[in-house]
Amino acid sequence: MNSKQLLLENVAGVYQWLDEQINGNDSRREKCSACGTCCNFAKFDHRLYITSPELIFFKEKLGSKPERMDGDACPYNENGKCTVYENRFAGCRIFFCRADADFQNQLSESAVRKFKRMCLVFDIPYRYVDLKQALNESISNICLSDAEQPAAGR
Repeated sequence: MNSKQLLLENVAGVYQWLDEQINGNDSRREKCSACGTCCNFAKFDHRLYITSPELIFFKEKLGSKPERMDGDACPYNENGKCTVYENRFAGCRIFFCRADADFQNQLSESAVRKFKRMCLVFDIPYRYVDLKQALNESISNICLSDAEQPAAGR
């Protein structure tokens, strides 16, 4: 297995871990109605931040350059549904409209630590940026070009 495949597997592992944490927490069960409201960041008054390993994973799973984000809503939300649900970012997995804020914060901090460690292990630059910036500006090109061939395992 090459280093890029290993990086992708590590990101998938974090996502699986997050899903297990969320599904195993009784206080969070069935609180997300999958209404898509939180995907309109301005309307819901929040921002979504992503890391460079997540952006690399996302690009690989999409098989193309990520879409631009022209407005305040996620470009992958169509008619209130996520079109990239299986490959959504950690923040999308963690954040629920009516969730326990402490639980969300704990999960978010743990996930960020895991992604930071990944960047060290695979020798890729760590970035933690707003989704709109990542999709629209050169930061996505920087993250993606630097990580096309992660150094670890070369």
